[in-house]
Amino acid sequence: MDARQALTGALPFAIVLAALLSVPVCAGLLWLYRRAVLRGMSQQAGPFMAPVDTPAAVGKPPPALQVEQLAAAPDADSAAWRHTRRAPWQSAGIYLVAGTVYAVLMALAVQMSDGMDVLPIRTAFMTLLHLWPAVLAVLLVAAYDRWHRVALLLPYFVAVGALWLAAPHDGDSGGLKDAALVWLLVNGPATVLLAAFMWRRIRAVGPLVLSYMVLALLGSQAIIGWMAADEAVLQAVTGMAFAAGLGGTSTFYAVMLIGMLLAGLLGWPLLRWLGRRYQARAFSEMALSVDALFIIFAVVQSIGMVFSGPWWLLSGLVAFVAARLTAGLLWRLIGTPAVAPQRLLLLRVFALGARSERLFDRLRRHWQPLGPMAMIAGPDLVTSTVEPHEFLDFMSGDLARQFVSGTADLQRRLAAFDLRSAPDGRHRIDELFCRADTWQMSMQRLASASDAVLMDLRSFSPGNQGCRYEIGRLLDSVDLRRVLLLVDQSTDQPYLHATLQELWQRVAADSPNRRPGATVRILAIDEPGHAAMVVLLGHLLLR
Repeated sequence: MDARQALTGALPFAIVLAALLSVPVCAGLLWLYRRAVLRGMSQQAGPFMAPVDTPAAVGKPPPALQVEQLAAAPDADSAAWRHTRRAPWQSAGIYLVAGTVYAVLMALAVQMSDGMDVLPIRTAFMTLLHLWPAVLAVLLVAAYDRWHRVALLLPYFVAVGALWLAAPHDGDSGGLKDAALVWLLVNGPATVLLAAFMWRRIRAVGPLVLSYMVLALLGSQAIIGWMAADEAVLQAVTGMAFAAGLGGTSTFYAVMLIGMLLAGLLGWPLLRWLGRRYQARAFSEMALSVDALFIIFAVVQSIGMVFSGPWWLLSGLVAFVAARLTAGLLWRLIGTPAVAPQRLLLLRVFALGARSERLFDRLRRHWQPLGPMAMIAGPDLVTSTVEPHEFLDFMSGDLARQFVSGTADLQRRLAAFDLRSAPDGRHRIDELFCRADTWQMSMQRLASASDAVLMDLRSFSPGNQGCRYEIGRLLDSVDLRRVLLLVDQSTDQPYLHATLQELWQRVAADSPNRRPGATVRILAIDEPGHAAMVVLLGHLLLR
């Protein structure tokens, strides 16, 4: 097997198969991870627990509690509010500029490798073709609702069609059908591969699993290629296999499996290193996803150039590195925002499932550039919020160390929370894994340490006694001006209002809310689209 055959055969095979396998592997591992977390949540921490903080004696009756049903966006114009609205699109703009650098270099490489004249219109068209990964990055980072997606995709495809019609062509190949075919040839394979691991349900661990699968499958191809290139090695291996009773087909698969295992063993320290780098805030989970996106396109789009010489395969990686350096430079030039980082605590009804995922996915895009988000791990978001080091601990059998084991351990974990951000300005999701006897204490400490509290009470009903407890502790110890309750049509609002008034009558004597005019703010949202998120953020930051 020569280099050209290897680069156009073994490499595409490894990437395609790895991407296809990543979906069931990610889904299976996350299912096991979720089960392990739920099992840990049902267990007791044991004798290292201190008594849960209890409110001070009620004393005299508190002033009347007011309930305000919010509707329109508030008259908020703070620097923090402007930053939360602007930050996702600022990130998208940086990735678009970096993606343009990638696209220009790839357009030039394609023309030069094929011996074509570098013409302005042709270069512009091919640049637009290779700009597609940057468009996908914008969709991932900022354009999460239908209107913004249409506003982004429609001009892109119109521009692609217009430049194709304006470019010179041979014969009758200048129609829009041919433009669509060319676009599919350049972008279709990598887009299909990306769809495999950028699915929201597995996106949190998709880049890690895909990288590991590609490495393992390349190991299987490398060992086969090594054997095929050395007759003595091939005879020795087949001789041992036949002596062990294996046939030809069994030997082939056994050798591939050995190659995968060896490559996997070599790749595991690399994954652990990435986990440590993530913990050190060297990069964010969004930056990891965007980098994985560009690397897939860089490799797939470079494979066709190998027929002009094996070194052309490096074109995509060179373009990716240039784009990555451009993005890093732009982040440095922008610097940190001139607003103080703020920590948001997200409490919720755990039974929300996909609705909780949608809210969290959209909220984090706006809030993480402003400050960390804190939460207690629950079955609804446990596979959406899993971070690289947590997942690798699970794969190593060390997930138990992620759980709060007692008062001293909780204090240590809270002290480890900080307000640093990754180079792209995004802060961390500080998630506490709690045992059955540590979640109440953890919730109290998180609430007191947060600048704002959002409690998602959609689907709240008498069966949610954990949420009832959390409402009581918020009334007791958190200034209600920092608290926002979220509801929709599925919320049992009569029960919610009755719960608020009942718990208010028992509010702690030292509660910061024992004052005239204390108000609980309730916001109704049916679907967390962009307009609804603007309203929600405005009320969260209006304090």
